Amino acid sequence: MLSPFLEFERIEAGCDEVGRGCLCGPVVAAAVILPPDFANAFVNDSKKLTRESRNVLVNEIKSEAIAWSIAEASVEEIDRINILRASFLAMSRAIEALNVKPQHLLIDGNRFSSHLTIPHTCIVKGDGKFASIAAASILAKVYRDEMMERFAAQYPGYGWETNVGYPTTSHREGILKLGTTPLHRKSFKLLPDQLEFDF
Repeated sequence: MLSPFLEFERIEAGCDEVGRGCLCGPVVAAAVILPPDFANAFVNDSKKLTRESRNVLVNEIKSEAIAWSIAEASVEEIDRINILRASFLAMSRAIEALNVKPQHLLIDGNRFSSHLTIPHTCIVKGDGKFASIAAASILAKVYRDEMMERFAAQYPGYGWETNVGYPTTSHREGILKLGTTPLHRKSFKLLPDQLEFDF
């Protein structure tokens, strides 16, 4: 079971983002404050869970959390300020949207930059170590996956209903065949050089 807190008797918010490596769509972040006695053996890094497990856990997390929120940084913001800064922006927005102000932030990854003045600790692979970060990763992933499924109906042919925007073969074949959409990140390398030359 993941650790319920880094420091006891402190209001900690776990924060994680999803979609940084995608070729399209916004980057999504979530922030979660869990009660100190929270215990759920199934809560883990969202990438290690099945879709069915994530869908069940989302409801449990939302009902048991002291506070939770989800926020985005748009494709336009990603292209304008770069994906790393956009990820920090989405996380900052999620933290600001919490209806309970945390005393400390547990951030998944090795760095974080924000206008927020709340102290933070960066934890590499934190979504596999702390329950609040794992919970945030689950909320963000389910939210973004569902969003990309809706976009897949609007822009068919890219396989977003299964690849949710990641650079899979089916996604890149769609780009080759159909071109880009307004949701594609123009600042990203959407096709490998060899495919561009072959095309």
